[in-house]
Amino acid sequence: MNTLGININSLIYDNGFQALNRIDLEISNGVFGLLGPNGAGKSSLMKTIAGLQKPTDGRIVFNGEDVVSNPLAIQKHLGFLPQYFGVYPKVSAYDLLDHLAKLKGVVDSQQRKKQILNLLERVNLMDVKYREVHTFSGGMKQRFGAAQALLGSPKIVIVDEPTAGLDPEERNRFNALLSDIAEDMIIILSTHLVEDVRNLCSKMAIINEGTVLAQGTPNEFLSQLSGKVWSKAATRDELSGLESRYQVIGYQLIERVMQVTVCSDECPAGFQRVTPVLEHAYLKCLNSDSI
Repeated sequence: MNTLGININSLIYDNGFQALNRIDLEISNGVFGLLGPNGAGKSSLMKTIAGLQKPTDGRIVFNGEDVVSNPLAIQKHLGFLPQYFGVYPKVSAYDLLDHLAKLKGVVDSQQRKKQILNLLERVNLMDVKYREVHTFSGGMKQRFGAAQALLGSPKIVIVDEPTAGLDPEERNRFNALLSDIAEDMIIILSTHLVEDVRNLCSKMAIINEGTVLAQGTPNEFLSQLSGKVWSKAATRDELSGLESRYQVIGYQLIERVMQVTVCSDECPAGFQRVTPVLEHAYLKCLNSDSI
């Protein structure tokens, strides 16, 4: 079992901007969702976990070793899949994985070949292993990115917005892949897509403005909203009045009719109870700083 303990009191950049504060997380094997809007501090936290920058004040411990003083303690066990995985032109999937495996220290040629073929099979790219990667579809590139992240048998993998831009079928396929590999390693899923966290993560944290606002399991977030979420159709002219009287946690157009969702212990006049979903918990947390 791998363990990652994060206790960052602050990360302040040279220009004085405080990117992180009050980050306290304990993460073990499985998929951990780091959910937050763009600019919430997710990328700053990922870079700090990976040892690319040091917190101004704080500790990160991976499997008992201090990552802040010794970044290699995590880097030699780390796989990373960025949101956009760039590739070399005119290089096949197999040859590019072979090159990346060498860079990751897989020096034995037979071991390297076995690992590459196993990964290509795992991500369902075996039939196109000799195709140039730049010709792949978006979903195929993401699956290739997952394969390169798994080279060298990492113990922790960071994936940054992995399903952005994928169609529903490719998103489901990619999420199934992440779920399959999560049993033996830590996967940190950094995203602003609530659906991916709901589908994949056994534990999650909501981050905004560099601070962890809440953490727990998706079911714990939902249980705290049980019987407290209400919805009604409303016009745009009514919205400001509703916002002044209730805690509005969302509104959306459904068949051109605006549906306003509020959180309240009692049923507001004219509203109907709805079953809470994780997006309700996420929006409530962002709006109130607590669940």
